[in-house]
Amino acid sequence: MRVLVTGGAGYIGSHTVLQLLEAGHQVSVVDNFINSSPESLRRVVSIASKKVATFRVDLLDRKALAEAITSIQPDAVIHFAGLKAVGESVAQPLRYYKNNVTGTINLLEAMDEAGCRTIVFSSSATVYGESVDLPLRETTPRSATNPYGRTKLHIEEMLEELAASDSRWRIANLRYFNPVGAHESGLIGEDPQGIPNNLMPFVAQVAVGKRDAVQVFGNDYPTADGTGVRDYIHVLDLAAGHLAALDYLASSGGLHVWNLGTGSGSSVLDVIEAFQRISARLVPYDIVARRPGDVAESYAHAEKARLDLGWKAERGLEQMVEDMWRWQFKNPDGFPKVGHEEMNSLELRDFVLGEVASNK
Repeated sequence: MRVLVTGGAGYIGSHTVLQLLEAGHQVSVVDNFINSSPESLRRVVSIASKKVATFRVDLLDRKALAEAITSIQPDAVIHFAGLKAVGESVAQPLRYYKNNVTGTINLLEAMDEAGCRTIVFSSSATVYGESVDLPLRETTPRSATNPYGRTKLHIEEMLEELAASDSRWRIANLRYFNPVGAHESGLIGEDPQGIPNNLMPFVAQVAVGKRDAVQVFGNDYPTADGTGVRDYIHVLDLAAGHLAALDYLASSGGLHVWNLGTGSGSSVLDVIEAFQRISARLVPYDIVARRPGDVAESYAHAEKARLDLGWKAERGLEQMVEDMWRWQFKNPDGFPKVGHEEMNSLELRDFVLGEVASNK
C-alpha cells in the first residue's frame, strides 16, 4: 500500500513510518520540520534499509500540498501533522486553530481531489476534557478544555460529518493517551523543543542532567500516593495501533473511533521511581501546587481496539522507561540541529539509507 504520513518526522510519526516500512508498505512523508528533525527520518531509513520519499511541505500551503499528493498518489493517509502544546495553545489559540483545523481541511480537500479517501487521524484523549467517568470509553461525552484539545475535537466532528456526507470515505479517529518510550535501538525517540510539556521526557532530561528537578503538581489527589495517575502507552504499541487501523479500513468503510491506551495508570511518583531504578540516577523532584484543570486519574478503556483491531498494548512501564532512558542517554541533546541552509534544500527529496538524494 502507498501510505502518506503527515508529520512523519515527528515522535509518533517516525516510529509509525518505521513500522510501515517494516510491514512492506511504500511510505512518503510530508513535514514542515518546524517541530521535528529530518535526522529522525535518516535514522528510520538506516534501521529499515528502505527509502522514504520526503516532501518539505506545510499543510497551510494548499498548492504545494496538492502537488505532493498528486505526485505520491497515496492509497491512504496517516495524519499526525499539527501543533500540540497545551500551554502554547492557550497563549496562541488562533495559531492553533489555523494550523490544525485549516491544515486538515487543506489535506482532506487535496486527498479528495486525488481520489484518496482513507485516513487515520491522530486524535487525543484530550477530547474527553475533565471527565472523571473512568475508564474513559469511546462513548464518554467529549468536552475539550483548551484550544489544542478543541482543535482535535473540531477535526473529529469534521471527519464525522464528512463520513456521513460521502460513503466513499474510510476514517479512523485514534484517541491516544500518553505516548512515551522509544525504539529499542535508541536511534529515534522523543525530542521535545525547549522545555518538555509532558512528564516522562522531563524526567528523562533530569535523569541525564539537563534539568535540575521535576515539578510534581500536587500530592493531595485521591490516589495511592497522592500524585496524578495517567495511562502511559509505549510509542511502539501506539504505532502498531495505526497499522492495525489501516488494515481495518482496507475492508471496512465509514468512520471508526478507538482509544489507544493500556487500560491502567501509573502515578507521577511511579514514573520517577522507575526512572531512578532503571537509570541508576537520582531524579530530584519538588512538590508544587496543583495545576488548574488537572484531574486525579485518567486511563483508557481499550477493549474496543482489542475486539475490532486485534490490538492491545504489550509493553509495561518498565519497558517504557528502559527504552526512553536508552534514547535519552545516547542522545542527551536530542537529534543534531539542522542549519537553515540544509533545511532550505529539503524539497522533494528521497531519504535513502541515511543519505539525501535530490529528485530535481
